[in-house]
Amino acid sequence: MPFDLGALRRYPDVEGPGLEASDAADRLLIDEAAERGAAIAPPLAPDDVVVLDDAYGAIALAAADAFGATPARPIRVHQDLVTGERALHLNAERLALGEAVASLPLGPELVAGARLVLVRLPRSLDRLDELAALVARHAASDVVIVAGGRLKHMTLAMNEVLGRSFGRVDVSLARQKSRVLIASEARPAARTSAPAWPRRERHGAEGLEVVAHGGVFAGTGIDIGTRFLLEHLGDAVPDAAHAIDLACGTGVVAARLARTRPGLVVAATDRSASAAASARLTAEANGVAARVEVTQADGLEGFADASERLIVLNPPFHSEAAISTGIAAHLFADAGRVLAPGGELWCVWNSHLRYRPLLERTVGPTRQIARNAKFTITASRRAAPVA
Repeated sequence: MPFDLGALRRYPDVEGPGLEASDAADRLLIDEAAERGAAIAPPLAPDDVVVLDDAYGAIALAAADAFGATPARPIRVHQDLVTGERALHLNAERLALGEAVASLPLGPELVAGARLVLVRLPRSLDRLDELAALVARHAASDVVIVAGGRLKHMTLAMNEVLGRSFGRVDVSLARQKSRVLIASEARPAARTSAPAWPRRERHGAEGLEVVAHGGVFAGTGIDIGTRFLLEHLGDAVPDAAHAIDLACGTGVVAARLARTRPGLVVAATDRSASAAASARLTAEANGVAARVEVTQADGLEGFADASERLIVLNPPFHSEAAISTGIAAHLFADAGRVLAPGGELWCVWNSHLRYRPLLERTVGPTRQIARNAKFTITASRRAAPVA
């Protein structure tokens, strides 16, 4: 595939240095896809090809270039992160391939009739399971999945997960610390059995039912940081007619706030499409869908300056495989911008990350609400501007 990966760019960086727009795993996957695609008969058309979980567009745009995609017959693409989707389309415009790729939600339409599916392997086995099952159920019966990743992030369990939906899983030779898995021969049972995703779990102690798509942090569970936060979302939290669950994940905090405060409307946002879809289902499962408004967004980009009284946040601290404070810093700055004078950001964080000075600088005066052996809960108040 004659394609210049060096021309690609990331979406505006909030995660720190060291993450490139393409890597050796992308290059290996593209080369393997070219070889596998050439062997498929009859020849593949652009709309026979689907790309899943491409980071910034390397795989999708190389495929669009190789298979002659056009606005009438684009490559279908799904990326979980809104930042990845934006990077793809910015790169596509830069490389004159703007209408050669079409971003679609994760669902049957995305993979219907596909004969070649290219996947950047997710680290989450649940995410891989959901993707493989969707492809096996709705793609062409002879579909081939070519899935690549870095060796340090791959496990034998990935072969087993693909094997649940496909009768054959082949493994490429390693190259530049990367490898590709090739899944074919979709199992008949995978095409006819009831979908396994999304899943749900009832948590009696918290009085909540959690619904999750594959790959969302903590799945149908409630992580220990969020459990600690829920214990302290009581009378000390300021009264407000409206609140924001920032980086909402499966929407546990949003559902709990809406359940315990009948007059409260909660906006839940997350950059992950799977998280946003899960949060909507969690709100519905807990009877508060009418008062929980879920949006896929990069932080608080849809909110006006100085407009909100209460924001609640359990910030992510991983960017792909690396521990990173960049995401939290971005979210703290957004909260500081959106909070009205006197409004508060309630935040739970791993104590070793020592976020309090950063919260003081970007939001305002910060007090400790609670602390245990692992987590700290703080409330940061937005100060009124100096006259």
